Amino acid sequence: MFAALQKPFDPKRYYPQPMRLQAVLLLFCSAILSFSIAQPPRSSKRQKPLTLFSVNKKPVFADEFIYLYRKNHQHATEDFTKEKIEEYLTLYINFKLKVEEARQRGMDTTAAFIKEYNQYKEELRKPYLPGNNITDSLVRMTYERMKEEVRAAHLLITLKPDASPEDTLKAFNRLKQIQEKLAAGEDFAELAKTYSEDPSAKINHGDLRYFTALQMVYPFETAAYTTPVGMVSKPVRTKFGYHILKVLDRRPARGEVEVSHIMIRKGEDKDNAEAKKTIFLVYDQLQAGAQWADVFKEYSEDPGTKDRGGKLRAFGAGMMSNVPEFERVAFELQNPGDISDPVETQYGWHIIRLERKIPLAPFEALAPTLKNKINRDERTQISKQALSEKLRHDFAFKDMPDVKTKTFALADSTLQKGKWNPKVSNAQATLFTLKDGSFKVGDFIAYVKKNQAVNASTPVKYLEEQYHNFIDKSILESIEREIVAKHPEYRYLLNEYYEGILLFEIMEKEVWTKASEDSIGQQQYYASHADKYKAGDRVKAAFYSADNVDVLDPLKGLLETGDQQKIQEYIVRNKIRSESGYYKKEDKAFLETLPWENGIYSAENNEMFYLAWLKAVLPPGQMSFEEARPAVVSDYQTHLENNWIAKLRSKYPVKINGKGKAYILQQLQNN
Repeated sequence: MFAALQKPFDPKRYYPQPMRLQAVLLLFCSAILSFSIAQPPRSSKRQKPLTLFSVNKKPVFADEFIYLYRKNHQHATEDFTKEKIEEYLTLYINFKLKVEEARQRGMDTTAAFIKEYNQYKEELRKPYLPGNNITDSLVRMTYERMKEEVRAAHLLITLKPDASPEDTLKAFNRLKQIQEKLAAGEDFAELAKTYSEDPSAKINHGDLRYFTALQMVYPFETAAYTTPVGMVSKPVRTKFGYHILKVLDRRPARGEVEVSHIMIRKGEDKDNAEAKKTIFLVYDQLQAGAQWADVFKEYSEDPGTKDRGGKLRAFGAGMMSNVPEFERVAFELQNPGDISDPVETQYGWHIIRLERKIPLAPFEALAPTLKNKINRDERTQISKQALSEKLRHDFAFKDMPDVKTKTFALADSTLQKGKWNPKVSNAQATLFTLKDGSFKVGDFIAYVKKNQAVNASTPVKYLEEQYHNFIDKSILESIEREIVAKHPEYRYLLNEYYEGILLFEIMEKEVWTKASEDSIGQQQYYASHADKYKAGDRVKAAFYSADNVDVLDPLKGLLETGDQQKIQEYIVRNKIRSESGYYKKEDKAFLETLPWENGIYSAENNEMFYLAWLKAVLPPGQMSFEEARPAVVSDYQTHLENNWIAKLRSKYPVKINGKGKAYILQQLQNN
């Protein structure tokens, strides 16, 4: 049929049953594949599109037809004949007649149509949009960063994400004063200990040890990976506040390590000297050949690993930052089975055994996991914001401050309730401009009224969000106009989806539903075309199949009783497959082995077991309406469609342009 079906437009494909509009979504991937391999029409020197035909005075251009014909006959060179092309042209005209009727009925103005069409459009334009590969680029960049571990120290001045301009300036000035001390030669570590508002800085002097990508907030990570070793970064704003950081070292990533440990706790009511004595006793037993599992079971006091023999989850650099001594020793072990000397942490004493070292996985293996993480990470949003700013620059965005101020003065509490409906005195005033046009206050007000929802933001903040959304939407529309102008294949495919959805809806109303539900019409069609519905030897039968013969034996007895409820319950309970209808011997391989007479028979074919209930053997001759009904419905559908097309041809004038037809024949026959 069209974009909604497996190929965006193939008028030779007709379906004998009604099709649900949701099938468009199920078959979307097939249409995308067809799009991706299709070639746009060969370039022509024609400046003005050449009309092939018109329907109701609406032109259909030759290049559109050529594009579709080539796409739907890519591997069928035998179809590029005059006869085949003219046959396709007739079907294509019929298609356009149906679409025109759908338009005249306003089917393209319904909320359901607009929503579905916009979903397709959003997917189709992604490959053409600036920054469409943001996520892929971030995945690759993150993986490259994961190849290194960075050691950095930082100094933090805390600031809330929604801090006022006054508080923000105050925090920035404090950081600036500290930078001046650094410039004067003071030690970073001492300054971090003295001024940093990260509580841990009092102990570690701001040293965060080694870390890798995805372990720090994105702006901080970026500063760490872009600042040279020994240098101090510029101020970095994160959700925690303002930072400056000093990169202390950089080394190749060591991947992850998986270890087990035996732990003796210390602190509270436990004497540290006694804990130390015990861990060295454990160490001596292991050195003497005692089994790890036995020693662990007797001594270890880590409840979190008691059921796993002390095994911890694999971890990488920075993931054990609260116990850096433990992490350092774990990575120093070289071979699986090696055990460490006793090591002390804030929680107690440990002996660590190496289970395995896990190098950084190849990019292809990690990419799906990284993509999921990145889509939830702030780096995606930050990158999109950067792209938005770039697009505003590229499209020469310029707002009108006085008009914006006056518009924002209309914000009130009804915005929080999603019921904003202000009285506007300057609807025609220009709110902002882009390189291809200006946008009025009235446009923005209408946008907000349509898209507003209940929210907890302040009215001004919410209106600000809507303002930026409206700017982005306006730029996106400008981008799409450029895409349509530069990429004919996108324009054609977009039109295919538009018309394909309309085709589905109107075919469902005018043909599919009528053909399947109009039982009187079906019977009348059967009666007037009875000669079409004849058949040879056949049988009315029901077949039951399973891969276990034992479940079929009891079913035979149930079938003989005729108790349909018990039969159905047994079939469902034992997951037996069933089908029924009229069959010729050649329809089922096992039928060739059965007596051609009424009865219930067992059969086997290709390791599948069957129960065949032959209810009536029919001689050659006229098919009953019941038997012929599937074929009748299909033929009746075609009958309804042909009658409908005849009416449409009378209703909407069709005019073929001789020059356009000659052009497509010449172009396609020279394929």
